[in-house]
Amino acid sequence: MNQLKLRHLLEHFFMEDIGDRDITSDLLFPHNEQGTIRFIAKEDGVFSGRDVIITGFSILDSGTRAEFFIKEGQAFFAGDELARITGKMAALLQGERVILNLVQRMSAIATQSRRAVQILEGTKTKPCDTRKTTPGLRMLEKYAVRCGGAFNHRYGLYDTVMIKDNHISFMGSISKAVKRVKSNVGHTIKIEVETESREQVKEAVEAGADIIMFDNCTPDKIQELTRMVPPHIVTEASGGINLDNLPTYRNCGVDYISLGSLTHSVRALDISAKVKLHMVHEI
Repeated sequence: MNQLKLRHLLEHFFMEDIGDRDITSDLLFPHNEQGTIRFIAKEDGVFSGRDVIITGFSILDSGTRAEFFIKEGQAFFAGDELARITGKMAALLQGERVILNLVQRMSAIATQSRRAVQILEGTKTKPCDTRKTTPGLRMLEKYAVRCGGAFNHRYGLYDTVMIKDNHISFMGSISKAVKRVKSNVGHTIKIEVETESREQVKEAVEAGADIIMFDNCTPDKIQELTRMVPPHIVTEASGGINLDNLPTYRNCGVDYISLGSLTHSVRALDISAKVKLHMVHEI
C-alpha cells in the first residue's frame, strides 16, 4: 500500500470528522492522559487494516504504540482481540471512529474475497475485483481484496485498455477499435475486449486482444466460448456473478471471474472499540 497516499487519505478523513477540534475529548482530557483502545471482533472474519491503524493513530499522536494479535489476511473469530493501541486518550478517541469504520469495511471485503477464493479452490479460475469501489477508498478496498487472497482487476481507466460495448458501437467493430488502440498505445499496455457472442469472440481473437471477457454469459455459454480462445489469451467472465451463484461458474474454464460484489455491496463487519483510561487527572 502506498504509505504517502494512505497518510493523505487519513488526514482528509480526520479533517472531515474532527474539523477544528474534538470538543468533548479536549474538555475531558486536557492534560495528555494516557489510555488504551482495544479492537474486539464481534463476528468471524478476515483481518485487513493494519497500516490504517498504525498510520491513523500516529497522525494524531506520534507516541502511539500499536500491538497486533492477528496478521493481515488472517481469519479471526468472534471474541478475538485484534489490536491494542496505547497513547494519549484524546487522540485515541479522535481517531477511533474513522479508523474503526475503515477496518470494519476493509475486513468485510477481505472476508468476502476469502469466500470467493474458497468457492473456486481446486479450479484454474481466480476471483478478482472490479472498479465498483467507493470513491476515495479504491486503494484501501483493492488492498483488502488482496488480503482475502483474491486478485485485482485494473485500478482505473489509466492502466489497462478495456474495449466495452459502447466503444465497439462507436468504432463500428472490435477489429477497428483494437487496431486504433494498437496504433496509439505502447507495447506494455494490455488490451481487453468485452464480448457477448461467438462472432465477437472470434473477432477479438483475430484482432489480437490480450484478454477476452465474456460478459453476462451463462456458465455453459462461457465454457463453449473458452474453447475458441487460444491459450496465450487470458479469459475472464463478468456480469451478474456474485457469491451466491459463483459455484455454478466453477468449471466454466476461464482464468478469472470478476465480481463487483467483493467491494460495492459488503456489510461492514461488527468490530467494537473498547477504551480504557490509564490514569484520571484530578482537577
